[in-house]
Amino acid sequence: MTQKAFQDYYPDDLSHCYGCGRLNEQGMKIKSYWDGEESVCIHSPKSCYTAVPGYAYGGLIASLIDCHSTGTAAAAQYRAENREMDTQPPIRFLTASLHVEYLLPTPLGVPLEVRGRVKEIKGRKVVIESRLLADGKVCARGEVVAVQVPEAMMLALMKN
Repeated sequence: MTQKAFQDYYPDDLSHCYGCGRLNEQGMKIKSYWDGEESVCIHSPKSCYTAVPGYAYGGLIASLIDCHSTGTAAAAQYRAENREMDTQPPIRFLTASLHVEYLLPTPLGVPLEVRGRVKEIKGRKVVIESRLLADGKVCARGEVVAVQVPEAMMLALMKN
């Protein structure tokens, strides 16, 4: 993709998450983008994420849904405030709740697609509904309640 991912806008001090941090050398470095009213992330996991031969373990699926959803929450909040993602102060979200339903075994060796939709924006809370697909089949569904990091905490994190 030629456009910048949501995660590419995160300040360097806040870009070390294992799932979505672009500065985490061992991390997955997932990338999320708008596709109309949905957000999308395509990720091709390494074989080390095996549960049983040929299939992804549930923690990987939860991580993909979690990080994609918090990134989507940030992008949605910027949209709601009619701001570009590179404007100050930065907006970041943390997971308050993560619920995942595993519907089908998720194969490895194919790109996994996570699609998210904003269910609710209310104050500092954003609820994202996501689904994870492999070969066009929905293998998991998730809902993330994401809470915006307070500005004072953001400043403290960015000083460390």
